[in-house]
Amino acid sequence: MGQPGIDFPGLGVGLAILRDGKLLLCKRMKAPEAGHWNIVGGKVDHMEPAETAARREAEEETALAIGAIRYLGLTEQRIEADRQHWISLLYITDDTTGEPQLTEPDKLSEIGWFDLDDLPQPLSVFTQTVLTYLR
Repeated sequence: MGQPGIDFPGLGVGLAILRDGKLLLCKRMKAPEAGHWNIVGGKVDHMEPAETAARREAEEETALAIGAIRYLGLTEQRIEADRQHWISLLYITDDTTGEPQLTEPDKLSEIGWFDLDDLPQPLSVFTQTVLTYLR
């Protein structure tokens, strides 16, 4: 059958989490874009609503409780360096409870809140796309 994103375009989700004007970012350890700062997200499971996937991935990656989220837009990433192709639905929320924790240390090396005018580098293509919606 193959792997989504590698053998055929994968369907992903991303959630921009904002608090007090800051964006939550995680530093990726695995392809695509290992070593880049990224919003939380991941792939949509078969028969899983995309909005549900965005909330699930965010809660798994951060240990935050995620409240209401809203749809932001769609993005397509073709990451030549990793030979990965993803179509992703983007969501946004400022409705969270708790403090973010590094719950997946095998996938993410750092997590933190960053001012939109002072973001860490390098940013993933995914995050750069989200910023066009936030600015």
